[in-house]
Amino acid sequence: MKKLEKNTIDKVDRKILYYLQRDASMTIKEIAEKVHLSPTPCWKRIQRMEQQGIIRARVALLNPEKVDAGVTVFIAVMTDQHNTAWSEKFAFEMSSIPEIMEIYRMSGEVDYLLRAVVSDIPAFDDLYKKIIDRIALSNVTSTFAMEQIKYTTALPV
Repeated sequence: MKKLEKNTIDKVDRKILYYLQRDASMTIKEIAEKVHLSPTPCWKRIQRMEQQGIIRARVALLNPEKVDAGVTVFIAVMTDQHNTAWSEKFAFEMSSIPEIMEIYRMSGEVDYLLRAVVSDIPAFDDLYKKIIDRIALSNVTSTFAMEQIKYTTALPV
């Protein structure tokens, strides 16, 4: 088999990734059958993609409502601080808050967009207070998701 360059994935790798993203508990044998490989080459491909960082982790996805985290909040943050020290402190402080699931630096009027999960409005108020106590912000606007219409962790491969 031709040695693939670093971070190069072919059609078979993409099929493996497709199945792993949908059910990481599948056995190597099950995946190999689906992508028409024998188990050893399939396992080697998965190992290579893990070593290359293409596969970052294999995790269990939880039902947020069953673990008291059923309220999704999008938090738009604006700052008048646009320097490396502030950005690093912001990233560190926000990353250390477990309720904050995602952090994005944005273009446009909003500087950062956070996605957080909480149990209810009082829990969000506690989260809001944590955020504003940890770092100076010029504006914080929050919106609550009324309904989740689509959610996936699977990237289009």
